[in-house]
Amino acid sequence: MNYWLIKSEPDEFSWDDLVKDGKSIWTGVRNYRARNNLKEMKVGDLAFYYHSNVGKEIVGVAKVTKEFYQDPTEKIDRKLGVGQWVVVDFSPVKKLNKPVTLEEIKMNPKFSNMELVKLSRLSVSSVSKGEWDAILKLSDTSL
Repeated sequence: MNYWLIKSEPDEFSWDDLVKDGKSIWTGVRNYRARNNLKEMKVGDLAFYYHSNVGKEIVGVAKVTKEFYQDPTEKIDRKLGVGQWVVVDFSPVKKLNKPVTLEEIKMNPKFSNMELVKLSRLSVSSVSKGEWDAILKLSDTSL
């Protein structure tokens, strides 16, 4: 199993929206590295759900329910007949008992190499098993 972090602006699509809908297609990723991370995801992989811009905190855990496929929001190049952007489907697993803020993460040396810190603008990033476990511990959450 691999671990990830996905970002969403809470005023666009919050954790509560994901819970209410029960699932979501992760559209609109327009960064090659983030796209490649989506392509690496497998059904059952887990992802931290991070509220960006407003809140700047990890608030929940989601799981991959469908592996990558063509992003339906992309305009397809008619000559090529295919697009270059993909999506993945997620469903909620569990809300964290205590959100973990970006400030907490940045202050903790355990996370100095975390992509959330090093590549702060990346909307879909990988999370190591050690980072995953440490964040769950900080949040007083078990899965």
